[in-house]
Amino acid sequence: THVANMGRMHAPGKGIARRSLPYVRAAPGWLKNQYSAEDVKEHIVKLARKGLTPSKIGVILRDSRGIGQVKAITGTKILRILKAKGMAPEIPEDLYNLIKKAVTVRKHLERNRNDKDAKFRLILIESRIHRLTRYYRSVGVVAPNWKYESATASALVS
Repeated sequence: THVANMGRMHAPGKGIARRSLPYVRAAPGWLKNQYSAEDVKEHIVKLARKGLTPSKIGVILRDSRGIGQVKAITGTKILRILKAKGMAPEIPEDLYNLIKKAVTVRKHLERNRNDKDAKFRLILIESRIHRLTRYYRSVGVVAPNWKYESATASALVS
């Protein structure tokens, strides 16, 4: 029984590593007794005020509080909680990280003009940015006229 794995976009790998969520979607009893949904939501907002991204908030809650899945306790995901409070980031986290990576590679290329591999990788990163932007435009997460431009990118991630 071999399950075909989806390959990576710009690499030959077909990695097998994946998260394994518990079968039961509800939070365990000991966790429900320890934290109420409101406590967790307040803590998420407090961490977001410090400038943490939704994924970093999730990691902190998992490591320091033992909350593996915020959705199991609160019934809503971290990003949705932040959106309800009007604290969601203006550009999605995955797009932000890709733009940050492209800016770093571009800065590297200014110092090392002959780095052909970096130039190639930058093309791949930027194609991923354009692909993701096209998706977010169609879903309405970013403005319909939002466009990635390498000249203004460093201002977006600073």
